[in-house]
Amino acid sequence: MLRRRRDSKGQRRGRMWLCFNDYRTCSSQGHLLPERGVKASSIPAASGWFISALGAAQICSWGTLFYGFPLIAEAMRADLGWSKPTLYGAATFGMLLAGLAAYPVGAAIDRGHGRRLMSGASILAGILLAAWSHVESLVAFYIVLAALGCMQAATLYEPAFAVIARRVGPLDARKGITALTLWGGFASTVFIPVIQFLIETQGWRGALLVMAGVNILVCGGLYLLVIDPSRDAPIRAAEPDETPPAVGRAAVAAAMRKPSYWGLMLAWVSYAFAFSSLTYHFFPLLLERGLDSAGAVLVLTVIGPAQVVGRILIRAFAAEAPVRSVGSVVVVVFPLAVIGFAFARPEVLVVAGVAAFYGAANGMITIVRGMAVPEMVTRDGYGAVNGSLVAPMNIMTALAPLGAALLWQASGGYGAVLAAIFIGSLTLCAGFWFAAARS
Repeated sequence: MLRRRRDSKGQRRGRMWLCFNDYRTCSSQGHLLPERGVKASSIPAASGWFISALGAAQICSWGTLFYGFPLIAEAMRADLGWSKPTLYGAATFGMLLAGLAAYPVGAAIDRGHGRRLMSGASILAGILLAAWSHVESLVAFYIVLAALGCMQAATLYEPAFAVIARRVGPLDARKGITALTLWGGFASTVFIPVIQFLIETQGWRGALLVMAGVNILVCGGLYLLVIDPSRDAPIRAAEPDETPPAVGRAAVAAAMRKPSYWGLMLAWVSYAFAFSSLTYHFFPLLLERGLDSAGAVLVLTVIGPAQVVGRILIRAFAAEAPVRSVGSVVVVVFPLAVIGFAFARPEVLVVAGVAAFYGAANGMITIVRGMAVPEMVTRDGYGAVNGSLVAPMNIMTALAPLGAALLWQASGGYGAVLAAIFIGSLTLCAGFWFAAARS
């Protein structure tokens, strides 16, 4: 965009200045100015190696720290005799702490600490998984799961999205975020059968030790290797007549004054309720519906590839479409999928078809979540603003599995749970549509 400097009276005078849509610093010759050690001659880009390495690490982070819990919990219930609400209560406690950690993690990445945070958290997560394998008491179990929740806040999608946004700038992050989620979509496909196999052959304690090694060696190593703050995009510098870009709490306060921020918060909290309830209870729900363990695992493994297909469809047909338009269509799929899970015949192929439908929409909404803040709310302080939205979302992610377990226990089945998830999917639609209309 071409613009002139304003004089003291507010009139545009002098030479034309060439400025960039991502608000990088510009000069009268159109060159990027060096900031924080970034050379003026090079515009940072998310290379294939950078995204591929982050993606491989995300497969392992999600597979071990998120998708593995329901399988380990079922094995622990059979071995130790602990109740389902007791087991899921520990996960709830951990994710509550993850919600509290979301904002400071995002703000720290905005300040350039992504490498230390993501690699260090992965190594600590591995140590905690190893400690989990030796748990004998509920107190120790709750302590380990509480600490693991904090590690999730620093290793899953949101911090990775913030790292990409910092590398290339928020408005240029869409391609990298889409590519990253293509990798992450394989997490459940790879790790659910692997962890189930490890449980059956090595027991749940042995499975946790393998998961610990994956976090320390693979995740910690890759995050340490590829996240390089010296290669981040320059921070946009304000012109003399322009207000400097907001960061940290100031960016969040400015975002909170926009109706679209609150619409997204309602949408993401509702999504977290539906997604978390289904994810943590899908395996026992399918068993209750009449599938055997092998059939249930097969249905679960369909979701990952379906997520990838959904993201490929966006990349192929809606790469430049506004996020508000893409999201407004995608959210409709969730209530339809819940109806399918509730009323589909208990046959593997039928339920797998509904799971594929759900998985594709889930894959698409991840991209929408990653780009909603810069395209619908603000371009400043991506990590902090996104973290402020993720915090209540993570809290709901924490509460939903326990609430679903209690509802299952009170009602004697998953019918009431599915009804609650359906209501949540409707509020997801309402919240996002409101945000899209007001952005």
